[in-house]
Amino acid sequence: MSGLRGGPMRKPALAVVFTLVAAALVAAQAPSMSPEERQAILDYQLTLPRADQLITAMTAMTKYVVSRPDFQERLAKTMRMTAAERRAQVESDPQAMAILKQNNLTSREYLVGVPALRMALLAAQGLNGPTVVASPANLAFAKANLAQLKPKMDAADGATARR
Repeated sequence: MSGLRGGPMRKPALAVVFTLVAAALVAAQAPSMSPEERQAILDYQLTLPRADQLITAMTAMTKYVVSRPDFQERLAKTMRMTAAERRAQVESDPQAMAILKQNNLTSREYLVGVPALRMALLAAQGLNGPTVVASPANLAFAKANLAQLKPKMDAADGATARR
């Protein structure tokens, strides 16, 4: 199985992993989401420039996280963390903070903005449910910009590497 050691199957396998992880993060996060986290996502106002910043940072952050030898363990651990723990983890990582600084984002903007964008895009595609939190303004924004943002988000998640 050459895909396990970086052979020809590595990118498609990672694309599947990241797509599943992204969906799992949204699903796992919302039921255990504190009222404060939920409100932060509802209060986060998406704009096209901000969405582009988030997606660009997410692309770089994904590449960085995947480059780490312990990325699977770190990802599993991160999924069990509280919002404050995730923020502390990002803020204590110089490379992660450099990525955010390059994209003019704070750790809070990134950690609230990415789920806000992801959930707004899911809701715009009709994938609603108890785990999807989106303000009416962000839902309208996502619907109006879905054709432009979905391919960028898929690429950031690694989903387009399969094609």
